[in-house]
Amino acid sequence: MRALSTAATGMQAQQLNVEVIAHNIANMNTTGFKRQRAEFTDLLYQNVERMGVTSSDAGTIVPQGVQVGVGVKAGTVARITEQGNMSQTGNRYDTAIQGDGYFVVQMPDGRDAYTRAGNFSINGTGQIVTEDGYVVAPGITVPPDAADVNINKQGVVSVIPADGSAPQDVGTFDLARFVNPAGLDAIGGNLFLETAASGAPNRGQAGSVGFGSLSQGFLETSNVNAVTEISSLIEAQRAYEMNSKVITTTDEMLRTTSNLR
Repeated sequence: MRALSTAATGMQAQQLNVEVIAHNIANMNTTGFKRQRAEFTDLLYQNVERMGVTSSDAGTIVPQGVQVGVGVKAGTVARITEQGNMSQTGNRYDTAIQGDGYFVVQMPDGRDAYTRAGNFSINGTGQIVTEDGYVVAPGITVPPDAADVNINKQGVVSVIPADGSAPQDVGTFDLARFVNPAGLDAIGGNLFLETAASGAPNRGQAGSVGFGSLSQGFLETSNVNAVTEISSLIEAQRAYEMNSKVITTTDEMLRTTSNLR
């Protein structure tokens, strides 16, 4: 009875599907979060009769044959990197990317991480940092006597001194682009690491060719659509139930067979 193991693979696949959907829903309000989608592939087939083989001495060919599938497996969990909505916060250090690119974050171990979450602030020394205190590249320091801070669309950070003198540029945010951003390794905390699948980062300035522009006082929201996720959740639940029904039916068939006299 192949149906038992086949339906079991179907239940395992839908369990993964529900777990991915649950993660999306849990992060509906996570800044810069990119939703994921579980994708599946069919397993190898058992060939009872191969198509294309000779079926007689006259040279006739089997047109279709008999192939029986043995189930499904997880192919990948794809990350959908489409743009989220812009939410105005009014915080002078909050910065959203409109378009392609990631902020570069300097990790404590010396590695560079990448994020779309621009909910920044300053630390005790005036450096612009993430919510976990990691320095945002290239390491911009706001002077203690600054009366206000301005971040333009090109990522140039300028401060207005308290004495009313002319604004001063104190640095420019670095942005990074990837050939395959879906191949980045998510490590939590809204951070990603470069992998062989993502390719090496191409660093540049906001507003230049291929890079998005920055919006001060805004944050990019999660791109999770609640209606879509709930619909997908219902579909996954129904698919799980149908696979469990296959197992129940197969069990009843086996019981009938074992009761034959």
